[in-house]
Amino acid sequence: MGEFVPRPKTLGGDIPCLDSPELARKRQKALSARAELRAERLLRAEPNLETTVETQADGAPLFHISDLSAGYDKKVVVEGVDLEVRAGDVVALIGPNGSGKSTILKTITRHLAPLAGAVELDGREISRWKTAEFARNLAVMLTDRPRTELLTCRDVVEAGRHPYTGRMGTLSPDDHSRVDEAMKTAHVEELAERDFMQISDGQRQRVMLARAIAQDPRVLVLDEPTSYLDIRYQIDLLRILRHLAKSRNVAVIMSIHELELAQKSADKVICVKDGRVFRAGAPEDIFTRETIGELYGLRHGTFNERFGSVEIGRPHGDAHTFVIAGAGTGSAVFRQLIRQGKAFYTGVCTKGTSTASSRATWRRNAWPSAPSSRSGIEP
Repeated sequence: MGEFVPRPKTLGGDIPCLDSPELARKRQKALSARAELRAERLLRAEPNLETTVETQADGAPLFHISDLSAGYDKKVVVEGVDLEVRAGDVVALIGPNGSGKSTILKTITRHLAPLAGAVELDGREISRWKTAEFARNLAVMLTDRPRTELLTCRDVVEAGRHPYTGRMGTLSPDDHSRVDEAMKTAHVEELAERDFMQISDGQRQRVMLARAIAQDPRVLVLDEPTSYLDIRYQIDLLRILRHLAKSRNVAVIMSIHELELAQKSADKVICVKDGRVFRAGAPEDIFTRETIGELYGLRHGTFNERFGSVEIGRPHGDAHTFVIAGAGTGSAVFRQLIRQGKAFYTGVCTKGTSTASSRATWRRNAWPSAPSSRSGIEP
């Protein structure tokens, strides 16, 4: 039998791994010894996610993007991107599918070369960083799934420590400790010895987050990190990202489709539409009915900025139902009527107001933004 030559692969973020039968045999022999060491390490207390330290948000930008054009095979997909991200910032990219969000993220993580413009990390063009040095400063979690063979979930997380090891890739006790902490933080300890390719998409997403945390980066870039996750783990993931940003000064840059989660978790929101930055600002400036409606081209629904949700179109026709409600108290009734296809009026009834005058007020003021339609979620 000829000599086996390991086939290089990557787990993303400039972190290589090897896939070979010889490596698999070595891992198998190490499992029993590793289990004994892990039993002692797992007795350590879970990291406190409420601990905070002073951030450096008022300092110089950690990540700076200037007039960036990006794309594939010299074809521009997105252009004119300007962005400054400071330590401790959580930045969310939102916008329709195909608008260029993922292309931006792949370019700032060196998966794609910029077609024009500049991308700087800590004042230095990203192309000038050495691979290991860049990986010690920036971790990435993209939607592309790494294909691994004979790797446990812990092996994948341990790959996050590769930028800190020597050429042999031997992990130190401190490396093992950081891997343990990352797996606890991402709640994947129970998956440690499972085959990475034999777990669910949601579980793989959490393992990849643990790997990124183990990398101990200054900048964490994530492409749709809440994909494949149920609501429990979506909330948990965003809580972890907020913790990393505010307690460790990690700059978090992510694309996300769940508008209500972006509204509640981001410090800054970048709207990408038709290959350009459509608008940027604080969540309270971005998540308005007008901006979200224009960004996504909503025609048969509206964005409810009070609840951070998109409401489906309103039933048409003559309204014969009146709902007395205010300050969001009628939302459940409104949605039930919409599901039944019943048009309705809504408004408040003040003390001393007759039913007739109230109806007149409802008819005049129920939906000033769409006078031809008589129903919908209360503005």
